[in-house]
Amino acid sequence: MSGNIVETLIGAAVVAVAVMFLTFGYSTTNVGSNGGFPVIAKFDRVDGLVVGSDVRMSGIKVGTVVGQELDHESYLAIVRMDIDKNVPLPDDSSAKITSDGLLGDTYMSLEAGGSLDMLQPGAEIRFTQGSVDLMGLIGKAIFAATGESE
Repeated sequence: MSGNIVETLIGAAVVAVAVMFLTFGYSTTNVGSNGGFPVIAKFDRVDGLVVGSDVRMSGIKVGTVVGQELDHESYLAIVRMDIDKNVPLPDDSSAKITSDGLLGDTYMSLEAGGSLDMLQPGAEIRFTQGSVDLMGLIGKAIFAATGESE
């Protein structure tokens, strides 16, 4: 009988530790936060950008990518972002998809414009630059260096 009590206590301790890890993970990843305002941007390519990717400004995280879809009329990728409400963005700001180094994570980089008018919730960032096809660039450089045609 005492063996069952020990097993029950060990099981309860394992469940408690698992709950602590889940709580820590949930709070540090900002999964449940929606305290910002929604903004969209349209790109020709969004290779490597996924839901949950960082949105950064001057290297500092100011938001998160919360959705992606294809515009069936223009065939551009629509990226939905949640931006920190304490970061006002001029309406002529630009967005580009970039990465941390050669093999780093892909993220959205924002650059503030000079306008006095600010983006409103749900507005579109008009000035965008899609991701760069790194393998295509390497292939072009190799073929250009060897003088061969593709």
